[in-house]
Amino acid sequence: MPPAPTPPARFAAAARLVPANMGLPVSDGAVIPARRWPATAPEHAILLAYHGFNDSRDAWESAAPFFTQHGVTVIAPDQRGFGQAPMRGGWAGVPRMLADMRDEIAQIRAAHPNTPLYLAGESMGGALLMLLMAQPDAPHVAGTILLAPAVWNLGVGADVPLRVVATLFPKNLVTGRELPVHVVASDNMAALIRLYYDPLTLRATRLEALRGLVGLMKQAGQAAPALHGKVLCVYGDQDQLVPPEAMAHIWQTMPSTVRRDLIPGGHHLLLRDRNGQMVMTDMVGWMINPETWLPSGGDFTASAWAALGQGQTQWGKNGVPLFLPAQLDGVVSP
Repeated sequence: MPPAPTPPARFAAAARLVPANMGLPVSDGAVIPARRWPATAPEHAILLAYHGFNDSRDAWESAAPFFTQHGVTVIAPDQRGFGQAPMRGGWAGVPRMLADMRDEIAQIRAAHPNTPLYLAGESMGGALLMLLMAQPDAPHVAGTILLAPAVWNLGVGADVPLRVVATLFPKNLVTGRELPVHVVASDNMAALIRLYYDPLTLRATRLEALRGLVGLMKQAGQAAPALHGKVLCVYGDQDQLVPPEAMAHIWQTMPSTVRRDLIPGGHHLLLRDRNGQMVMTDMVGWMINPETWLPSGGDFTASAWAALGQGQTQWGKNGVPLFLPAQLDGVVSP
């Protein structure tokens, strides 16, 4: 993996490495590093929070103080292959990643049997939680929050070439510069600077990991109808990584009990946007009073968005191919 870049002096704080303050042992003997932010108000819930692709436990550091002030303890582990977890830069596979989640959930429930446990996942973390909570033996938790879950069937135009190249050159790296598109993940420049200079962030992706992510996105979409338990799914109408046709399809196929929350102006990294507190307020409001309307009015907005036919293009048909023949020379080493 490429080393972390050296920031200019004015961004030195963005490159800080915050040590994990807890470890979560899992069934294969590994210990998953995590950050824990204890509730500063009387504790009434625990939020086990999962980050997205190439991110780390630090994804939750800017949002955690809001939750702790509202009586919610936040525990954010690195996921296998990311942050400081084992196999950094590799792809452990969905079964292993789900097994880690199960072990972490069981451990926290055993340590806090009388405190409601909620799960939250951003992007890749949300896709993994969709698969976990769609299984017949899904863990019993108080609720699951999906933040812009990574659900997108890219279609054979991207899937087949990626599978071929990743099979031949699984360890080769891509950085995103190879793609003819530029996406904005958040409107909060300070958050993006922290993400870029954080030593735990992965700045390149092995083809085997990219292939794994693409497969996960497709599996998560297929699992949507089978979700168990209470679920809140949040999406921003300015998300440039999960397109509206993908989310519209998922919202149509999810059980009717799933609460849909649309954030106007929201980007993919919803909690790190400048209006991220709107999302946090909805999350806490739903956790405390799941039967009432969301504070932002996002459930009304989601209904209007659907009624206006937003994202009605068939799922996968507007997928941007990740690899085109002209780009492969830049991906594969000579």
